[in-house]
Amino acid sequence: MEAASEGRRSDGEWIVDVQGAVAPGYEPVKDAFVRNFTHRGDRGAAVAVYRDGHKVVDLWAGTRDVDGTAPWALDTAQIVRSATKGVAAAVPLLLHQRGRLDLDAPVSTYWPEFKAYGKERVLVRHLLAHRAGVPALDRPLTPAEATDATSGPAAVAAQRPFWEPGTAHGYHAQTYSWLLGELVRRVTGRTIGRWLAEEIAGPLGLDFWLGVPDTEAHRVGRVGPVEAPEGEGGLRLRPKRNVAEAYRDPDSLTRRAFGAIDPLPDENDPAYRAAELPASAGVSTARALARFYAATFGQVDDVPRLFAPATLTLARTEESAGPDRVLVVNTRFGLGYMLHGPACPLLAPGSFGHPGRGGSLGFADPESGLALGYVTNGHQKGVTADPRAQALVRALRSTV
Repeated sequence: MEAASEGRRSDGEWIVDVQGAVAPGYEPVKDAFVRNFTHRGDRGAAVAVYRDGHKVVDLWAGTRDVDGTAPWALDTAQIVRSATKGVAAAVPLLLHQRGRLDLDAPVSTYWPEFKAYGKERVLVRHLLAHRAGVPALDRPLTPAEATDATSGPAAVAAQRPFWEPGTAHGYHAQTYSWLLGELVRRVTGRTIGRWLAEEIAGPLGLDFWLGVPDTEAHRVGRVGPVEAPEGEGGLRLRPKRNVAEAYRDPDSLTRRAFGAIDPLPDENDPAYRAAELPASAGVSTARALARFYAATFGQVDDVPRLFAPATLTLARTEESAGPDRVLVVNTRFGLGYMLHGPACPLLAPGSFGHPGRGGSLGFADPESGLALGYVTNGHQKGVTADPRAQALVRALRSTV
């Protein structure tokens, strides 16, 4: 791979020193990455791409902390919010692949307390496809309760569903943490973070943590909100009125789903980063996200692929589609993964992955052999189609 060069404006003014390398033919990805800093508001970020199990893009630039000056380093990691969901979803799929978990069994088969208020009809596949009907809580949890490993599972088990389970879908933005985490614990006797570390991240050599260990905490940068510049940097289309109203209305299911932890947790708090919340608290490098997704469908270096062909089909076969009761737009989900569509444009129709609210993205496209990971410390407004991530996707598409 060729070393990356500095990014400069057309007038020659120095903007950002882009570190890393790109393979010949992938220069459009580097160009889009540079423009993310010069035109789209990035402060610190990294992008990586694998093709057919080999790394072809590995770039980083900017500052380690969104509000700092120290440079982003080779090993800098960031919290990736809901991009965590895609990596965490591999745990139940691999348990199913190994014969430990029946996707068509009621959740209460493994977690008897969960069947309260008619939830005995919630199947394991409903959890992964956001059809369980419990995207919000009647009483939000405090940050301390959300991370104590017991209050969250107890709350979702006792929650009355907001619709008849299995009949509709709505993004389980935060409750996904306690639904998935407790299911895995009941099946395996291990926490989901430990299972992921021992069975996925360890063998693949991923710098991805669901529960950052003290030994790695120094690598994690500070994240925070940033404004998207006008014009190219931001979304050109205003959100539809019903979407905007849903996010403004404190009583809407949208606001309640994203507000299942109240007040919002401090994502820079070491205690939050150490919590094993598979909906939102994963910490990763771009390299790790790309490597994970490359491994879902093919061998990476000398490590065998994660998903058998049948499991790969489960991940990217449509389970939920149409109006999303939480996001208030049409969404598409497989088992644990968002699928290519208007709400989450990926590389091609067969792509699957997961964005993180405000920027990060990881996905795989088995037909082209490509997998991408993008992480940033600057969170812009928006849940799915972040303009910086989408610019990278468009650039990658041009290389196919």
